[in-house]
Amino acid sequence: MAMTQSKTVINCAVTGSIHTPTMSEYLPITPQQIAREGLRAAAAGAGTVHLHVRNPETGQPSPDLGLFREICTEIHHNSDVVQCTTTGGGLGMTPEERVAVVRELEPELASMNMGSMNYGTFLLADKYKEFKFDWERQYLAQTKDWIYSNTFHSMEIFFKTMLDCGTKPELECYDIGHLYTVAFMADQGLIEKPYYFQFILGILGGIGPGVENLLHMKQTADRLFGQDYVWSVLPVGRFQFPMGSVAAVLGGNVRVGMEDNLFISKGKLLTSNEEAVKKIRHLIEELGQEIATPDEARQILKLKGRANTKI
Repeated sequence: MAMTQSKTVINCAVTGSIHTPTMSEYLPITPQQIAREGLRAAAAGAGTVHLHVRNPETGQPSPDLGLFREICTEIHHNSDVVQCTTTGGGLGMTPEERVAVVRELEPELASMNMGSMNYGTFLLADKYKEFKFDWERQYLAQTKDWIYSNTFHSMEIFFKTMLDCGTKPELECYDIGHLYTVAFMADQGLIEKPYYFQFILGILGGIGPGVENLLHMKQTADRLFGQDYVWSVLPVGRFQFPMGSVAAVLGGNVRVGMEDNLFISKGKLLTSNEEAVKKIRHLIEELGQEIATPDEARQILKLKGRANTKI
């Protein structure tokens, strides 16, 4: 069932930690670029923006709190959009590095990955003959023998930090078992209602893309959580726009952006995150749905408000 909502929240993930500079000249890297992309996405209709930071010289994902503060402050001063900081981090970051941004900024939202898994991006390492930076090929290739670690111990640390800071976790679920982990954590008193899910489809190592899998995720959540949750879909690559449209029709929300997909259409690169937001907004509105403003997104997700952050 999920909670009933009259409008659809568009979440834009601006840069992420998977794609590398070689893959697109338009991928934002510097704090100025990332902040600008977040602001343009918000102006186009994104109710929330999901933020990672990168080394401005090389584009490598970074846990640098100074970069997070620079980006978040710039967005905060120029938009009322909801900011969602990552705790996913980048390959090789420790749990302490990943969650530090929540303690530092106490944002309204932060991502919360709901289980350890094989997270394969190694196929991308063979897609390009040459890379702009030395770190890129090895960064991708190492995922062939790497586990994305989100243990019960580390998740407990993340949840307790978010509770202390009044930050709502965006529950990143890559497979059915992750929903049951959320149920366990809720039983431990570590998550407040309504639970906010991101159903992630198409990562190698997680559940595949497709309407049947999306329905399976939603129906499982219905059984476990009744009307105590809100949900969104995060389809990767070419599935982003069609699956996002399906989610809107089903009463859910949708995530787009360069973290998950670099293309606006087959063979044509996105030139900005704004483009992705405008496309999904057009599709959703053509289907008769309305887009939630940032303040409406706050009401839907039951957030604490931008004035109660440390940004």
